[in-house]
Amino acid sequence: MSLSHKRQTREIITKAICGKGRKFSTATHTVTPPHHPTSILGAWIINHQYEAVAAGNGIEVIGTYDVNIWYSYDKNKQTEVAKETVSYVELIPLSYLDTRHRTSTVEVSAEATQEPNCVEAGVSPGGGSVTLRVEREFEVELVAETKVRVYVTEQSDDLEDKDYDFEGDSFDYDDLDPDNLDDEL
Repeated sequence: MSLSHKRQTREIITKAICGKGRKFSTATHTVTPPHHPTSILGAWIINHQYEAVAAGNGIEVIGTYDVNIWYSYDKNKQTEVAKETVSYVELIPLSYLDTRHRTSTVEVSAEATQEPNCVEAGVSPGGGSVTLRVEREFEVELVAETKVRVYVTEQSDDLEDKDYDFEGDSFDYDDLDPDNLDDEL
């Protein structure tokens, strides 16, 4: 290709992923059932609901879930299920953030890549409550309007004869070099 062809640029305003993040976390909850538990027979989490909101250079996931604890009491003579709704706020930092997006167009989303799951439950040392350890993981995205600069050329190559591969879904935003991004918006 000869460099003598005239090259121009155009700026296209488009919506794009301008931020991504992921966070794995553990939380400890204490539930006090109506009877002093003797042993824990099972613990599970249901009814998980959440939403995502922009928060500075991160995204907050605000949610609730119900903790259900099946336990025995009265020296293992009776059983009951204790239920409690837990609220949480999880701040997920963005590992990739292009700050040159238009902030008035920001949309955020979150996906639970690991739903909250009880990995450990036990009777507290005092015997009156149950302590649970819960794991969860979220992946978040920030989408906004941004400018993309493209080169336009007068070269008359027959574009239909070229083979383009647009199937690449393996792009990793962590590989972007921020020094190569345009500072203008």
